Amino acid sequence: MRKVTKQPTSPSTKNKKSIAKKATSVFSALILSASILAACSTSTGATSATTNALTTSSATQISTSTVTTPVTTTSADLVTFKDSDHTTDWSEDSSTMITLSGSSASVTGDGAEVSDGTVTITTAGTYVISGELTDGQIIVNSTDEGDVHIVLNGVNITDSDSAPIYIQEADNVILTLQEGTENTLTDGSDYVFADSSTDEPSAALFSKADLTINGTGTLNINANYKDGITSKDDLKIVSGTFNIKAEDDGIVGKDMVAVENGTFTIDAGGDGIKSTNDEDTDKGFVAITDGTFTITAENDGIQAETVLVTDGGTYNITTGGGSANAEAHTEEMPGGGMGGGMGGGGTPPTGTAPSSTDTTSSSNTNTSAAAASTSTDTTTTTEDTTSDSAKALKAGTDLVINGGTFNVDAKDDSVHSNGSVTINGGDLTLATGDDGVHAESTLSITDGTVNITKSYEGLEGTTIAVSGGETHVVASDDGVNASEGDTTTTDATTADETAAASTDTSVVTASTDATDAAVTTASTTTDTASATTANASTTDTATATQTAGSPGGGGGGPEAAGNALINITGGTLYVDADGDGLDANGSITMSGGTVVVNGPTSNGNGTLDYDGTFEMTGGFLVASGSSGMAQSTSDGSTQYSVAMSYSTTQAAGTLVHLQDSDGNDILTFAPDKDYQYVVVSSPDLKDGSYTLYSGGSSTGTATDGLYTDGTYSGGTEVVSFDISSNVTWLSESGVSTSNPNSGMGGMGGGGGRPGQQQGTTDSTSSTTGTDSTTESNS
Repeated sequence: MRKVTKQPTSPSTKNKKSIAKKATSVFSALILSASILAACSTSTGATSATTNALTTSSATQISTSTVTTPVTTTSADLVTFKDSDHTTDWSEDSSTMITLSGSSASVTGDGAEVSDGTVTITTAGTYVISGELTDGQIIVNSTDEGDVHIVLNGVNITDSDSAPIYIQEADNVILTLQEGTENTLTDGSDYVFADSSTDEPSAALFSKADLTINGTGTLNINANYKDGITSKDDLKIVSGTFNIKAEDDGIVGKDMVAVENGTFTIDAGGDGIKSTNDEDTDKGFVAITDGTFTITAENDGIQAETVLVTDGGTYNITTGGGSANAEAHTEEMPGGGMGGGMGGGGTPPTGTAPSSTDTTSSSNTNTSAAAASTSTDTTTTTEDTTSDSAKALKAGTDLVINGGTFNVDAKDDSVHSNGSVTINGGDLTLATGDDGVHAESTLSITDGTVNITKSYEGLEGTTIAVSGGETHVVASDDGVNASEGDTTTTDATTADETAAASTDTSVVTASTDATDAAVTTASTTTDTASATTANASTTDTATATQTAGSPGGGGGGPEAAGNALINITGGTLYVDADGDGLDANGSITMSGGTVVVNGPTSNGNGTLDYDGTFEMTGGFLVASGSSGMAQSTSDGSTQYSVAMSYSTTQAAGTLVHLQDSDGNDILTFAPDKDYQYVVVSSPDLKDGSYTLYSGGSSTGTATDGLYTDGTYSGGTEVVSFDISSNVTWLSESGVSTSNPNSGMGGMGGGGGRPGQQQGTTDSTSSTTGTDSTTESNS
């Protein structure tokens, strides 16, 4: 009764897939490094082939053309409220008056009859109902053309074994809640049907015709059987006050639920509000213009099979008992770290090495130096009708928020679409046990305020486009995660997911025998692309020197870039993530806006984590966190970046101050968490000399840790350096060509991926670690 078909909606398997990819990358880096060392003593050709396998899997650049135009659908685009939908007037002279009294009723006028406590309306017209019916029913069964207009003028109707109001047939029904009246419908916990093949009615107010509800009165519904209000066709609500307590769903409209206004308090054992037509793409939508909604639902708060649009309104939604009831999430990653990082540790959270059903063993021949095989992702989602979805807002195709104030506490995703999510306005405060905002395709934020106070992952989609608004994300895993759509399940702890994670994660094994060590087989599970260079020639004469550096530094290791994309062109984005800060299983582009990232303190994750490129052409970026998997921006960037790796962990709140040789401030920033790595990119960074300071204080105003105006003073000079290239890697000793804290050598400057060497080699450094202080004006 409360069960819904499990949708391929939750990112949990996808997240495990991303973790599996990271785990594979880490294993691959270790294995390839070991192979190179061993091969140096046995086979020059094998060494060269290993190098080729590394350097030819260069990242794929992702064009911003993959970003789709934000959806601008409004309620008016989906539904039209006719003049008759607003009809509330009636007169006693032109209406049929129905007076309820105990177990019977009396009728004055035409078109209705009474029999054994049942009032049946058989023709179009206006019917004004008042009084109390202790165990009876109002039935509408009209074949006339025209509206049946029912006015509830203060009624209390109870039916112990069926729907108190049952609209069996009519051209159209308008139900008016008379001004100043309170009306109550109550059904029993068991319905009696004509035969075993019949399952209707299923709601206290049930209609098989189009139904419009208007008026300014109150409707109380005690739905003890299943639903509160159900229409098998269109359901329009113009106005009124609704207090609904339902065993299953609160309000259901098969073809549509359209709300112009009203006040709704819904306590549902199933979904709060939903539309259910999954056969017609033009139907099955929920469109809300305005209203006040307080929804407590065991399952979804507001759910549409196709499109969900809100133009305004106030929403307080709790699903599944709230975020505190969320299933525990488990990350499966190899134990230990890649060296470097916060205190030199590097053990990821929940360091459980993943098992695999796709184990690829090394070959003891000397004919292929680096055979990279890609296992096709065959994980599927098993339809499970016994699993519950507990999302606050959910759509099957497009979910568009044009306005409204939302306060959400959801066991599952707060905002979720199997297609796209577009936030064009509104004020959203979201606490969730899973994703804050999730789209299977594109997630666009063009305006409004999004404050995700609690989440597993904050923003997730295949393409995440931020062009405006103010977005704050707090996540226990990834803050912003762009990953390509694949089959997912609802709960992270289901057996299906455990099996999927096991299947997705491939164990990489290698022979390190002195005579056969050159052969390395790396099996990598990806969604869209396979690793390049399957069988490199052993006759190559190239040395083992890698153009991208040796495995480990810069984070990640060899991994094919997918087509996922984070594209930031405007707005403000703040991220506080225990996992990756910005994570793209593809690429990142930024041309405008302000991004502040407080990333992980564990080396198992990165403040920035991308597989392709990070092209920075505008905007302001500052990101801090652990240094073991640190990445900066890419060589293709036209705006300069500075990436600083400290030798020891810096305490949360310790100011990072960067200024040019003229004393102009580039950055004054107080990270919210301990950090060992900071990257900054600003339009103010040009060729020239700069000095980085640590500590001190500022008299300016801090927003998200960024100081503006005021005066900085009292800091300790860390390093002075020159910039002459787009990415400058720093340590206390000066300029480096890559992340100096990566435990196994650099993977190449910014990206940490093969074939993406970045950093500056021409710039010079000067005094480091001095006790001199500075004072400058912003």
